[in-house]
Amino acid sequence: MEDVFSNLPDEVLRSIVSFLPNESTLQTSLISTRWRDLWNQVLVRHGTIQDVAAAVAQFLARFEDHDPLKHPRKLQFHFAQHTALFASIAAENKLLLDFPCENKHLERNYELQFILNKDHITHHTFHPTFIVKTLYLKAVSHLASSVASSIVSTLEQLEKLVIVECTGLQSLCIESESKLQKLTVLDCPQLKFLHLRTSKLKNLTYSGPLPRIWPESHFNLSHAMLDFRQGPSCSDFKAQDFNHTLLTIKNCETLTLCEWTFETLIWPSISPTGNFIFYKIRELWWIHNHKAENSIDVLVSFLKLCPALEQLFLTNDSTSYSIQETKSSLTQATEYTKLEHLRGIKFTGFANRADEISVAKTLIQLIREQPPKIETSDGTLIF
Repeated sequence: MEDVFSNLPDEVLRSIVSFLPNESTLQTSLISTRWRDLWNQVLVRHGTIQDVAAAVAQFLARFEDHDPLKHPRKLQFHFAQHTALFASIAAENKLLLDFPCENKHLERNYELQFILNKDHITHHTFHPTFIVKTLYLKAVSHLASSVASSIVSTLEQLEKLVIVECTGLQSLCIESESKLQKLTVLDCPQLKFLHLRTSKLKNLTYSGPLPRIWPESHFNLSHAMLDFRQGPSCSDFKAQDFNHTLLTIKNCETLTLCEWTFETLIWPSISPTGNFIFYKIRELWWIHNHKAENSIDVLVSFLKLCPALEQLFLTNDSTSYSIQETKSSLTQATEYTKLEHLRGIKFTGFANRADEISVAKTLIQLIREQPPKIETSDGTLIF
């Protein structure tokens, strides 16, 4: 049969899409190359670095949620030699800002400061019709650091911030007293200082070398992924440097933690009191180095501080950072000697089935009721 739609001009197709619900609107990009091209049109602009923030504000102001194809959803702004900004609007109030730089050898260390309080919000003459609630910030360089800070300072409704692949980033300061609830920092290997003044933050995801974290405002995280398997960013890192972070994760429901982090930074601080308990942890993702001597003892000691634990995910990574020798002996918790709610254990990254069975037998001794469902790295159920 004749394809009537293929003979229609782009303007008519955009008008048709404007009558569809958001979910159906996105699905039209899967119909054919013709429909996909409607979504992939890029607005190309040139200017100076001083023009970038205004260009993004104007780009957001032109977008219409009820007619998403009326204007391009992608912006390419060239503001310096071999340097550009790629902006893309996605569903559910998401904005991606990518600052790729061709001259990697020109990268220098820099810092970022984001202030999202009402008194510091910057307003442009272009009133945004697209409200950004989730921002993905990628590959910011020292050249674009001031631009990124300026853009972020305009996003007063921002709830989720994702920062990835910022190679030269050494210091990150985020201040938000109201909206920001989720923060993700990935692949920023030079980061040495993270300052958080975020009273509403509930979800923190971090992967990379452990920086000095200063959570200035008091808040309790419900979900925290602290993947420090690359070790500390500074050789002189001490247990007391982690105390503020420890208080923010005490009431977590979901926690990712490396064994060296507990053994080196947490246990020395809590062992003198003997009454520190992670009362609310129900899901634990433990990053384990099975090559480290007596490493299972570290996990056992931590589990005895988690009386409400329901699910345990045990990842073995032989490249994960581990201390050479235990600086302080790990004593066993006395009040909570049995786990009453553990229903499942999942192993990943173990190459040897015998190691998994050995670890499983040790963990089963901690459980008061019947053994939980235990799944090996290859998906086999044991016990």
